[in-house]
Amino acid sequence: MANEYETVRYEEEFILNSRGMKLFTCSWVPKDCEPKALIFLCHGYAMECSISMKDAGTRLAKSGFGVYGIDYEGHGKSEGLQGYVNSFDALVDDCFDHYSKISERKENKKKMRILMGESMGGAVALLLHRKKPEFWDGAVLIAPMCKIADDLRPHPMVISVLTKLCNFIPTWRIVPTQDIVDSAFRDPEVRKEIRNNPHCYKGKPRLQTAHQLMTVSMDLEQRLEEVTLPFLIVHGEEDTVTDPSVSKLLHEKASSIDKSFKLYPGMWHSLSYGEFPENRDIVFSDIVVWLKEKISMGNSRLERQQKLANDQILPKMST
Repeated sequence: MANEYETVRYEEEFILNSRGMKLFTCSWVPKDCEPKALIFLCHGYAMECSISMKDAGTRLAKSGFGVYGIDYEGHGKSEGLQGYVNSFDALVDDCFDHYSKISERKENKKKMRILMGESMGGAVALLLHRKKPEFWDGAVLIAPMCKIADDLRPHPMVISVLTKLCNFIPTWRIVPTQDIVDSAFRDPEVRKEIRNNPHCYKGKPRLQTAHQLMTVSMDLEQRLEEVTLPFLIVHGEEDTVTDPSVSKLLHEKASSIDKSFKLYPGMWHSLSYGEFPENRDIVFSDIVVWLKEKISMGNSRLERQQKLANDQILPKMST
């Protein structure tokens, strides 16, 4: 399926993952020019790409980038029990398999690869980086889930009981949490759109899903210094879903040499979709400036690869 915007070409495709499940994928690419770089989207928990990340994909494609998305298993238009994350590792593997194939196409081999993850998608982006650190050229992290906010975290005794129950009723929707839609999305029109979007999961978190999210966020929080790629974090100061102070901590503790952090007063959790349009304009303006700066600095990954290739050739020439 393909649709034409004025300057952007949008396409959809279903692919099979390693477990034989159909996953929905989509892309936004500039219609009349070669993409400056590749942007790989990692959507948030209970969300999807084609509707909730449409604005992000279109904005970035209009700025000259090739943008690619995938709905995780159990999310959006992909197969699987809705809202169910049985294994975060499998979810990350699905993203890597798809995005690495796009990156390694002949026409894309010399293009920079930038991850963009929002909320849980920020955790996905960080784990993709951890999986193969040298593969990616940078990341834009939008209110990344490196720790679940204390106000949304169940009591430790409740967590202990629910963790044990995961072995028996992993798909049950009994985790007590606040309504994320009301907490995360500031624009009432967006909240209405999400509630009317059948591809967005709106029930209570399933037991195994909640356990996976908790485990991953705790693991990331304890290993922030392992982040080495260039990144930009953008976070709303009034976010009550993921803690802005943890984004600040990531910025401080990450081993990355090139790292930036922007905090937006008055803004909520979902900066790419849930904020008012004028605020999204501000956020995406900052993101595009950062992306263009990365491109202007050159592709250090390709330079390293070229140097390695030359170093291997020289000894052969001298013998």
